[in-house]
Amino acid sequence: MSAIAGTPKKNMMLFSGRAHPELAEHVAKELDVTVTPQSAYSFANGEIFCRFEESVRGSDAFVIQAHSAPINDAIMEQLIMVDALKRGSAKRITAVMPFWGYARQDKKHRGREPISARLVADMFKTAGADRILTVDLHTSQIQGFFDGPVDHLFALPVLAQHIKSTRPTDNFAVVSPDSGRVRLAERWAETLGGTPLAFIHKTRDPRKPNEAVANRVVGEIEGRCCVVIDDMIDTGGTVAKAVEVLLKEGASDVIVAATHGVLSGPATERLANCGASEVIFTDSLPIPAEKRFDSMTVLPIAPLLAEAIHQVFEDGSVTSLFDGNA
Repeated sequence: MSAIAGTPKKNMMLFSGRAHPELAEHVAKELDVTVTPQSAYSFANGEIFCRFEESVRGSDAFVIQAHSAPINDAIMEQLIMVDALKRGSAKRITAVMPFWGYARQDKKHRGREPISARLVADMFKTAGADRILTVDLHTSQIQGFFDGPVDHLFALPVLAQHIKSTRPTDNFAVVSPDSGRVRLAERWAETLGGTPLAFIHKTRDPRKPNEAVANRVVGEIEGRCCVVIDDMIDTGGTVAKAVEVLLKEGASDVIVAATHGVLSGPATERLANCGASEVIFTDSLPIPAEKRFDSMTVLPIAPLLAEAIHQVFEDGSVTSLFDGNA
């Protein structure tokens, strides 16, 4: 006999960066596993070190990291963890990034600009990631930047279910903050029972980041409870102006629903005082107590991530989690 026969086996291991360990713990609890212990620290000059305390050889490794501020440290730490797994002979490495850092830089607006979302994808491929699992990309075509499978999850079921359970009304209108979110707004409208659609016509100067002007509402929203949807809220300026315009145009109430609460600078103050009755996020990014306010609701994303990780591990269908629409 010239070969040794072995029984193929799979071994899932879960790893967490330091940016949002609570999320990883919640995912681990959903999967009934534990986060693999590791030594991770930063040197005085900012360099990051990582070493896993258990053997990772032959494992199906899932590395969870929130790309939160300071975002460059978070991305670099996850890259280093992926590299450590590759050099430790992990069989397959999945980078779980609920929020894809630099996703807004997905194209060139003017000459001599970078496409940083593609650069992030290239770095993870070079580090050794075999696939990426992410939630609500800024634009869906970012999936094509990574040379490998990308599991693109949607938080819409989580957010919409909360709204339907807490607001038993059929008088909704789904509002996209700009024309680029209309396709997503259509899916929201279908989920909420075929509600009317509207969008905010706005202008933005590409030379001035985080600044936009909400001009007018396109669509019928008078007397309706408007649900403003978006993938992320950073400084909150665009959403706050959209809420102001909607209320001025006759909306009876406004709910803001977004997946990723980046919440930089004055975002908390703007959202708390914008006039929306509720602002809903998932915990894809950490939202500390000082950035929360009375009308904010933070929903857990861990069950969705855990189910997707389970499907990937079992070679199942991630698309089936979204009724074939993923």
